Amino acid sequence: MKNVDTVVDTVSDFAQETVDKATNATYHVANKIVDKGDELNALAHEAIDKATNATNQVADKIGEKGVQLKHAEQRLTKECSIYIRDNPLTSVGIAMGVGFILSKLLSNR
Repeated sequence: MKNVDTVVDTVSDFAQETVDKATNATYHVANKIVDKGDELNALAHEAIDKATNATNQVADKIGEKGVQLKHAEQRLTKECSIYIRDNPLTSVGIAMGVGFILSKLLSNR
């Protein structure tokens, strides 16, 4: 009986070692997966941050250009008003000429 008990103890010890090794290997693989997941998460956040920054920069530039266009429009309107006030007859002549040309161009269609 002693030999059977010894064999059972040996097999039991071997089984326990095998389970321990498998458990350790599983934890090792799981930790690597978690590390890779963390790396992918960090990369994703970095990509999102870069895209957000680029979008904000573009939006800022568009806003600046919009303000510049608004100022240019206001300046042009003011300059035209001043020219018309200073040169009323020339302005009327230009308006009549442009109207005549437009009527000829549009009447052929």
